[in-house]
Amino acid sequence: MKKNKKFNKDKGKKHKMKAEKKIKKAKDDKENITPAAAAEIAKKLQEEGAQLTPEIALRKKKYERGPAPKLTDISDKKLKGQLQHKEKLYGEAAITAAQAEQWLLPSEAGFLEAEGLEQTKNFTQQAIVKEVDITSARKAFDLQLEDLAPYTVDYNNNGRYLLIGGRKGHLAIMDWKQSKLIMETQVMETVRDVKFLHNELFFAVAQKKYTFIYDKQGVEVHCLKDHISTLKLEFLPHHFLLASVDKAGILRYQDTSTGKLVGFTRTHLGRCGVIRMNPYNSVIGLGHNNGTVTMWSPNMENPLVTMLCHKGPVTAIAYDAEGRQMATAGIDGRVKIWDVRKFSPLHFYFAPTAAKSLDISQRGLLAMSSGSGIQIWRDALTEKQSKPYMMHRVPKGSQVQDVAFCPYEDVMGIGHAKGVSSILVPGSAEPNFDSFVSNPYQTLKQRREAEVHKLLDKLQPEMIVLNPDEIGAVRKSADENRRAKSMQAHEANAAIAAKKLGLLAKPPKEKKKTKGRNKASKRLRRKESNIITVKRALIAEQVKAASKSQAKDKDSQEVPLPKALQRFKR
Repeated sequence: MKKNKKFNKDKGKKHKMKAEKKIKKAKDDKENITPAAAAEIAKKLQEEGAQLTPEIALRKKKYERGPAPKLTDISDKKLKGQLQHKEKLYGEAAITAAQAEQWLLPSEAGFLEAEGLEQTKNFTQQAIVKEVDITSARKAFDLQLEDLAPYTVDYNNNGRYLLIGGRKGHLAIMDWKQSKLIMETQVMETVRDVKFLHNELFFAVAQKKYTFIYDKQGVEVHCLKDHISTLKLEFLPHHFLLASVDKAGILRYQDTSTGKLVGFTRTHLGRCGVIRMNPYNSVIGLGHNNGTVTMWSPNMENPLVTMLCHKGPVTAIAYDAEGRQMATAGIDGRVKIWDVRKFSPLHFYFAPTAAKSLDISQRGLLAMSSGSGIQIWRDALTEKQSKPYMMHRVPKGSQVQDVAFCPYEDVMGIGHAKGVSSILVPGSAEPNFDSFVSNPYQTLKQRREAEVHKLLDKLQPEMIVLNPDEIGAVRKSADENRRAKSMQAHEANAAIAAKKLGLLAKPPKEKKKTKGRNKASKRLRRKESNIITVKRALIAEQVKAASKSQAKDKDSQEVPLPKALQRFKR
């Protein structure tokens, strides 16, 4: 027995030494570490009682579930022990996730930091370029193209290529990181907007009369004659749909994989030049001249949502990467932040002049262009900020036409009346990319494979709904739907019967008031305050009838008194 115990101890020591060697090797080789090894490291740190480093402690906060509940008031020992064990497991899971993130997501976003009384909004591009490395400094440039301006800009999905389109017919594709011109052509026609399709091989151009599709060499591939007088373009990557809106306010959807026209919808709201896609559900948002923002799907002839956002025409719309917040700009000079889940306003900012273009980066930075100036706000979607994060003014005071953040790079492209500019915006992009989603360093073979996978994973237009979670939900049975409809019909019939019998109180007639007291909002508020539900009126009538019947029964049950005692009756 003693020999066996000694053998087991030696065996355990050997396993422990092997595990420690593996952990040490995994720590040295950070790039090739697996999630299992990262979890083993976190477990080893906990078992040894090692203190967490400040970096891991900071990462751990993202995965915590808030402060632990107070367990001193719980008298049940069993329940108290279970809760303590759960809290311990939550803490271990947070540490494991933070440790794995340290190895698997090594890059972190960095922001500008000011010292003392300095403010980051006063930092100029020249000062930023001087402090960064040579590779990052090359990412800031200016292209003086006054004769063919103003320009609109667009980046492809991995941020490697930049597409620019001049109003006077100039088109070009650049590998902007290497300062290499891929294609340049002159279409000799007005260009209103440009948009990359599923990759950098094809792009769409909204020209004077029709919309054209060109390849990477600048050769015209298709002429979309159904898209007439297009003002703005938008591409839905998961559905391979090209959406356009024109001068007549007509929204069209074209399937770029089959060439079919999927949707044709008249908005009936006049000229529309503002369009943006919500990345969460692929619903198209349009901004109109009456101050409303409408959300559309190719499956519906009417808008899914209509929101009154501004008191004048809407000039720009932008959605964040998760599709939860929406930013709108109007001619009234306000930039409003909306919660798309509740369709309610959160807060708003004042622009120096009406903002012409908006964009939101992958990390949530909001860029707004007004006149020749650009303001960039940090954490502006979740909380209202008092001052911008950065400010920039284009050369020679030219008017800004378009702004766009580059994916996976701390860079923003600007199209203006003097050409095209690229500026550095620290902390704007996601530092860690997923090569299966978008790879900035993809090879020719990887690009082909990605294109095939995208076509195989293509979603049908019928799946564009306001709440995509409903697609995988359980459908109600026919009996439940029939029961719900019968209940609604019964309530409607009861309301009609009560109205005929006069049980419902008639709302008082509204007096016509002057000096702004008869606005639509106040009339609606007064009308809502006078609403009396059907059930409340019916219940009141039933209670009143029951009290009357009880009073009659009580009178009938009274025993008559003798005449001699009737004088004492009360």
